[in-house]
Amino acid sequence: MASRPATRTTPTPVQDPPSAIVPELVDAGGRLPPFWDESVLFVANLLALFFGNEEETELLRAEVQGADTYGGRLVPILNLLFRGTRNQLLLERPPNPALIDYFGNELGLGLPEIQIVSHQEYLELGRRLAEGQTPDATALFRTNGATVMDGYVTDDTLSTLARHVGLPTVSPREGSHRGNNKYLLHLALESAGLPLFDTFFAESSAEVPERLRRLRELGYRSGAVKSQLGASGIGILKLPTEAGSAEAAGVPDMMFHEGPCLVQGWLEAGLQDITSISSPSVQLFLDHEHVFFYDVTEQLLRDDSVHQGNESPPPYLDGQSGLREELLRQAGIAGRWLHEQGYRGTASVDFLVAHRQEGGAPTVYVCEINARVTGATYPSVLARHFRPGGAWLMRNLRFASPLAGPALLARLRGADLLFRPDQSGGILPINFNTGADGMVVKGQFLCLASSPPDCPAMLQAAGETLGVSWQQERD
Repeated sequence: MASRPATRTTPTPVQDPPSAIVPELVDAGGRLPPFWDESVLFVANLLALFFGNEEETELLRAEVQGADTYGGRLVPILNLLFRGTRNQLLLERPPNPALIDYFGNELGLGLPEIQIVSHQEYLELGRRLAEGQTPDATALFRTNGATVMDGYVTDDTLSTLARHVGLPTVSPREGSHRGNNKYLLHLALESAGLPLFDTFFAESSAEVPERLRRLRELGYRSGAVKSQLGASGIGILKLPTEAGSAEAAGVPDMMFHEGPCLVQGWLEAGLQDITSISSPSVQLFLDHEHVFFYDVTEQLLRDDSVHQGNESPPPYLDGQSGLREELLRQAGIAGRWLHEQGYRGTASVDFLVAHRQEGGAPTVYVCEINARVTGATYPSVLARHFRPGGAWLMRNLRFASPLAGPALLARLRGADLLFRPDQSGGILPINFNTGADGMVVKGQFLCLASSPPDCPAMLQAAGETLGVSWQQERD
């Protein structure tokens, strides 16, 4: 289907890209690429995802319970991403001891040295350094032989601290910031001639109702208002296209922190001969000369596109001739653009695929790039480390009644459901989100199996074993 031209207003100036290298595209075929031969000081700065947009940061803190425990997801994968011998991981809260024992003694994973630094302490140190003060950063954290510094994103604070301790960052601040920018990506996709969502731009909430009205004239029932930077459902609003919608007039100012918002037509079954929608994601790793594709997953999303998990391979992929090739082709274009911005490290290119009536080819749209360790990075890296080419399913699960970590693992182990490297499959808990009392209220659970149907069956058996109800939850 030919896409309609986007209407553009006051585009953000695009600086000269910092990288002129044209990276080689490499399909790793379901195996891990050669990650960094470095030792890292990695700051789990989850609350830095919005690069100083304090309102979005506070919204993330409010909506994601236990955000200060999310960095624990890095514990089992950091020594796979950075293959040096002295990796340091800065977390806001200590990880669950039962999981640490499981990772090291049962899975045989190398683990980083863990240091605990609150987000407030980390920000205060960065602020004092930026103001020209000279506090001793080593009093807060130790580099201990690290050769590079990294985080979920490279923001001003991380850059300032890296300069102070004399370490380079894996990505420059500009590369990390630009690589996550949906507006700049949209312009690049347009220049490359890729399919585009019907898109208008709004520079303030006052312009949103008119943009939605124009989408309604094109036949859309809903529109997506997207800020240039967003994560975990923060920075995107699904709104009806009816004229005079009170919701449309009330889009918060924080959405325009980086500049104009994108207002895009919301594709769904029943529109434009679409029978169903799917949301694949290609997992990337960018080093200085390559863009590797190492997994193709399906995003498990709520109706408002908030991430709740992933599975691999996508269940429809084998039945759609040429679809995988088209996903990788577009991921290559997007990945080279990301490389051009200066970003290096793990990333994902998220897609929307509009499947049409029998005989009609599906249309593939790039939705966004997440230039960081994403919610799909943890399960994909672990799955491809232990079971290259196998099937996996990861779900974020919240328990109706909190559980003790050791008891949770013991119940899975007793039912022969807890994954061990000598098994063909099993459930690998990636992280526990705990309350103030240390009890597990939520976790990320990875099912590894030989075939896709075995994964949900395994998860159902785990629910019966644990004897507590759960619900699927946002990332």
